[in-house]
Amino acid sequence: MTTDRLALYTTWYPGVEPYLPAWWSSVHAQTDQDFDLWIGLDGLDPDELSARVSLPLAASWIIASPNATPSQIRQHAIARLTDSYHALVFVDSDDWLLPDRVETARAALASHDVSACALKIVDGAGRDLGLVFGPEGEVDWREFLSRYNVFGLSNTAYRSEILRRLPKAPPDCVAFDWHLVTHALCGGASLHFDETPRMAYRQSGHNLARVVRPFAPADIEQATKIVLSHYRALTEPARTSRELSLRLEPARARVEQFFERVISRPERLEAYVAALNELEPRYVWWWCVAHPQLERQWTN
Repeated sequence: MTTDRLALYTTWYPGVEPYLPAWWSSVHAQTDQDFDLWIGLDGLDPDELSARVSLPLAASWIIASPNATPSQIRQHAIARLTDSYHALVFVDSDDWLLPDRVETARAALASHDVSACALKIVDGAGRDLGLVFGPEGEVDWREFLSRYNVFGLSNTAYRSEILRRLPKAPPDCVAFDWHLVTHALCGGASLHFDETPRMAYRQSGHNLARVVRPFAPADIEQATKIVLSHYRALTEPARTSRELSLRLEPARARVEQFFERVISRPERLEAYVAALNELEPRYVWWWCVAHPQLERQWTN
């Protein structure tokens, strides 16, 4: 049996401890408190953690099995929570929620299957950078999500009925959020993006997907490997539909060519990064990989 209360889910992992006080304060300050807080533990023991930080008492724990990957931890949490709640709100614990995050997510889910919000970008210390993460203008989600992503596990909410019917992500899936929303879209889910920031998004040295310049060669190499892994998982016939595979195959081929001709050649990668850092930035995930304005660097 499901409840009308929302599940607010996050994952805690080694290194997140300094950010937890701000995160917990933001959860406590939500204008809509009709939710249950669930915390997945990735590589952390609750007893050891409680000796170092003040843990929220009104929370339920999902403790990962030994050697579980980040993808498996989140997959397990989703499977558990969708049986009991009609919707899940995802937040990252190194970011923090603005006061109406839960309230506006609930309202959006009344008319959409999946909703995401814009992010106020802050630095590692929490200082506002005056930048907003999100797409620009009207978006064709099928085209946009074949190259970029804005539906992360810090700014999205899903109806449980959508999550229940999505295929499982591979255990080694790094871009778990992108995998979820791509399958949701392909399965007919309605997507919504709220252009008002409802979360503060930290950009620090620990981000897997940087969006703020300057980029370094190592950033682009890591991002390209993650994007390629995403495409390969979604174009394997055993894991996806023929429609999705055919739609993403050109994007996969494009990034594979970029990897071969730019990432694998240090001098070309240096030139690409220098040119990328001069472009007008877009604050969406994976914008930095195989940028279309620089295509001549690897197609000639």
